[in-house]
Amino acid sequence: MISARNKVEGEIVDIEKGELLAKVKIKVTSPTIITAVIVKDAIKELNIKRGDTIEAVIKATEVMIEK
Repeated sequence: MISARNKVEGEIVDIEKGELLAKVKIKVTSPTIITAVIVKDAIKELNIKRGDTIEAVIKATEVMIEK
């Protein structure tokens, strides 16, 4: 079992195999809520409010897969 807490369920839609590594493309299949913790000043600077459409940028050094 992977110990990471941030998990998103999905379906594998493509696998590209290389010499050493493989790229696995995952289509997110379940509704997901992502929580971001930001400074209060960013709310004002970005002029964001409930109901706005935004993009969540996930910064990570790796993406693990479990089945």
